[in-house]
Amino acid sequence: MVQFGTAGIRGSVVDRVTPAVALAVGQAVGQVATESKPNETSPEVVIGRDGRTSGPALAAAAEAGVASAGAIPVRIGAVPTPTLAFASQGRHGLMVTASHNPPTDNGIKCFVDGSEFDSQREQRIEQYVDEDGPPADWEQWESSVRSDLLPTYREAVVDYSRRYGADCEGVRIAVDCGTGVASNATPAVLRELGATAIGVNATVDGHFPARPSKPTPETLSEFRTLVADGEFEFGIAHDGDGDRIVIVDEDGEIVHEDTVLAILADHYTRQYVDEHGDEAPTPVVITTPNASGRIDEQVTAAGGRVDRVQLGGLHEGIAAAEADDKPVVFAAEPWKHIHPQLGGWIDGVASAAVISRLVAKQGLASLREPITERPYRKVSVDCPDEIKPDAMARLENSLSEQFPDATVSLDHGVRLTFVDDSWLLVRPSGTEPYIRLYAESDDVDAVVEAATGVIETEVDA
Repeated sequence: MVQFGTAGIRGSVVDRVTPAVALAVGQAVGQVATESKPNETSPEVVIGRDGRTSGPALAAAAEAGVASAGAIPVRIGAVPTPTLAFASQGRHGLMVTASHNPPTDNGIKCFVDGSEFDSQREQRIEQYVDEDGPPADWEQWESSVRSDLLPTYREAVVDYSRRYGADCEGVRIAVDCGTGVASNATPAVLRELGATAIGVNATVDGHFPARPSKPTPETLSEFRTLVADGEFEFGIAHDGDGDRIVIVDEDGEIVHEDTVLAILADHYTRQYVDEHGDEAPTPVVITTPNASGRIDEQVTAAGGRVDRVQLGGLHEGIAAAEADDKPVVFAAEPWKHIHPQLGGWIDGVASAAVISRLVAKQGLASLREPITERPYRKVSVDCPDEIKPDAMARLENSLSEQFPDATVSLDHGVRLTFVDDSWLLVRPSGTEPYIRLYAESDDVDAVVEAATGVIETEVDA
């Protein structure tokens, strides 16, 4: 049995994401690919992996599954997840990665035509695996082929980013790739744009010896010192598979992820309005309930609107907006950005390129200046998975009782909005045994303390 979370299948390679699971998922994706193109003899499924030591074995198992379903596995090797997504345009794709998880873990993400599978497609894969059906007839089994698509992807990102900002000639940028697969992408892209890009931890090593794969203020402490002491305009850090991005300012301080999101959302919205005029449909930015109100402020001032979707639901949000003929100019949740004019995937390498060109034109401090940065905190409260549904049901009432003056929304967890536009969100984690609390307020410590007490009480009830 396999079960998708908010970011594909992910977990220990010993007891969750095993070769048997990769084989089964590969066969299921191959079956879906052949069914989606009944008039095509052998559809292609492109397969990539990040740099984890378990990656080659899991990718090989997935390859065998795809081939036994009558589809052609196209192997592209160790690449950033956005490269695999780019390569999946016009076909299906399968990425073996656990993103920012520790090296003991791995995972699988499925793509079609440049976008991650939505929940319906994921349920279809789960159903195929549960049914454990036979492979295709032996005469339909295919052989794999190899393809080097990383240079083509890098060129596409460079060409796309040149629509924005200014040439990066003379801009010094430090890039901490965390020994992940962004080592093969971001420094080269920025150099092509004219920047002096200094790679840090820029060799691929699936043990992540330099720092943990997840870029946080703590894991980036040495990098932050390097940026502050090295006369860099700013720094960029990635996770293990290159879909996340963290920005470090010239003083070595991390720029809040929602401020980065607001900068890009503001830019894309203003550009759309400038190009299409006031008579065009209102441009839309898609984000998630845990994202800051500073995004709404910037987008509204620029002439756009913000739609919120559940965490992990950016692709579905884009599809719903486009079905309503709403132009989506940007979609993002903290650290993870989709650039719709490039493609429908999360792409930290593209974000690095666009931000670098915006900084080259305007300077990071100038980009941040109009954005109001209220105190913001995130807290994780221990909660076993089996308790989450009952605890969340109780929290719908108990949080309202704790904060009686707040407006309550239950669309994506429990979100409370206060009269001064501060807010808090409580939702169950889709990948870990926690209930997450997010809060933004001038009195954020008091809000978090009160809300945490309520959550702990309901978890222990």
